[in-house]
Amino acid sequence: MPDVAQPEEVLAAFGRAVRKVRLERGFTQEALAEAAGIHPRYVSDVERGRRNIGMVNVDRMAQALAIDLPMLMTEVEAQRRS
Repeated sequence: MPDVAQPEEVLAAFGRAVRKVRLERGFTQEALAEAAGIHPRYVSDVERGRRNIGMVNVDRMAQALAIDLPMLMTEVEAQRRS
């Protein structure tokens, strides 16, 4: 049985992945929040690994960042390994 990641580890990796893609795309947290239809504080909390983000908001952020979900999750996995 593979090791199960701790929730904090997954949330932190997701946050780092979102931040990396956001910066690559030239978005501020505020611009991403506006494009995704969510509050800027929520984006900040996600990037700091303090939110257990729901799938609807994952999809909204991915769409706003113009990245498909599999590619975003690939980035999450890369962040988990770093």
